[in-house]
Amino acid sequence: MKYQLGDTVLMLHSQEEGEIVEIISKELVMVEVKGVRFPVYTDQIDFPYFKRFSEKKIVVPKKEKVYIDNLKKETVSKKYHIHSGVWLSFLPVFDKDIFDDDVVEKFKIYLLNQTNDTYHFSYEIKFKVSPDFHLSNTALPFNEFYLHDIPFEEMNDAPKFEFDFELAPKNKKKVDHYETSFKIKAKQLFKKIEEMKLKNEPTFSFLLFENYPDKIDEVIPDYYNAGGKIYNISEARQKLEPARSVVDLHIEKLTDNWKGLSNFEILTIQLSNFEKYYQLAVAHHQPNLIVIHGVGTGKLRNEIHEILKTKKEVRTFANQYHENFGFGATEIYFQY
Repeated sequence: MKYQLGDTVLMLHSQEEGEIVEIISKELVMVEVKGVRFPVYTDQIDFPYFKRFSEKKIVVPKKEKVYIDNLKKETVSKKYHIHSGVWLSFLPVFDKDIFDDDVVEKFKIYLLNQTNDTYHFSYEIKFKVSPDFHLSNTALPFNEFYLHDIPFEEMNDAPKFEFDFELAPKNKKKVDHYETSFKIKAKQLFKKIEEMKLKNEPTFSFLLFENYPDKIDEVIPDYYNAGGKIYNISEARQKLEPARSVVDLHIEKLTDNWKGLSNFEILTIQLSNFEKYYQLAVAHHQPNLIVIHGVGTGKLRNEIHEILKTKKEVRTFANQYHENFGFGATEIYFQY
């Protein structure tokens, strides 16, 4: 190959110099320019030696006397970031097959935060066959976070990418958590790869969300004074706080000021939060909900089970072993 790790190269489109930090394939390398790393095709870079040799030496003219009245105002150039949301990005790594054709060997998966906010996030990818992968970390503003690699053949497993985002620091006007997920089909994947090749781009991405959602104050409708107005249920649902597929009722997850509370006060807070997220799940027509109550003495679990027996939306629920929560969670299945 023409280039090696550590080579200094010239970006042909921007005339900036950078360093090769990773060889991805024969046609693709990872370059670092001023602390920022990004993939680039080898036909878009060159060695900088000719440019350095051919550049004219800059002759600094003698400074003329400038009087205070003639001083020009300095113009400050700023580099602006464009807010476009949070993205899940795929970087295909190519290799040659026995016929010397380019084939995708694996994908490097990145989380791109193209916003002004910092997010704490929990990430999980679920496969039908392969073991699941879990990760928790922080995504900084206008930065990319490398998640992991996925072999190409495992994409046939119809993986599901699940995220739970939380603002850092928290904002009272924004929701506490925002859950989103993405599932890619094989046909969609091949289409994206072909589009990427046609555009001569090294990656393709999917938008997870553009703006972190606002918190909506709970409003109890006054049916007697509504004046006969009919409400659109689908529009009302859009204004609700996002539902959560997993709710952790450990008291330290619900409040920072839990030390010194009595057992009764703790249980009251836990059951109040359970009811809140149960109602949100029903309002959003969620198919199921996992409630983490822990093992302990079983008091919280028993209280929740007694409540579930009275709920008409509950088709069934089970407190069975789960690979992530052991016997400390109950999974609820709804019927509508």
